[in-house]
Amino acid sequence: MSIAKLCHAVETGSKKEAEDIARDLLNQNINIQETADQLTSTMQKIGDRFARLEIFLPGMMESAQTMTLAMNILGSKILESTSKGEYASKKAGKVVLGTVKGDLHEIGKNIVKLMLEANNFEVKDLGYDVDSMQFIKEAEAVGADFIAASSLMTTTMPHQKEIIDLLKDRDLRDKYKVVIGGAPTSQEWADRIGADLYCPDAGSSSKLMAALLQRK
Repeated sequence: MSIAKLCHAVETGSKKEAEDIARDLLNQNINIQETADQLTSTMQKIGDRFARLEIFLPGMMESAQTMTLAMNILGSKILESTSKGEYASKKAGKVVLGTVKGDLHEIGKNIVKLMLEANNFEVKDLGYDVDSMQFIKEAEAVGADFIAASSLMTTTMPHQKEIIDLLKDRDLRDKYKVVIGGAPTSQEWADRIGADLYCPDAGSSSKLMAALLQRK
């Protein structure tokens, strides 16, 4: 079995096949970061096809559900690979995490959650299609250090900026570190909208956020 076959199973929404391949991969010496990156890339391609109307919502949701089943199996491997991370023994911060409004992708976000929790962050996962104001309300409710917003579609990226604009409007901008990520995002985009941190991949998220918190 291979990562490529798992990606194909996700693309076609073949749930049973994806679960079987994921279980087989657990017994192999796979690079978990490479696996996560390829799966996230696969979901990005599916999202792009959806945006171009080449597939419709049921097909995209089928792939997302298949990805979730596979990641539930591979989750133990992710936790194992990060549990001895540089910041694992140190007390970390609170994070409100979600995928922005209009975006139904949450696989990459789910991997980030695993990475953060393995490195002693407290994470409130808001799921996907999260309204910008909801990020702020939840951050206020839990006393978060970070608001982390994922976007996997170019059409939903403006909602990351909207979160920052809403914080400014309410004189709350300095209260939270805003972290963005997702395949179409970049350091240039983060700089343009005034985000505190851009995470290029799930694997780097916990280290980058812990370092930022230390500088707070």
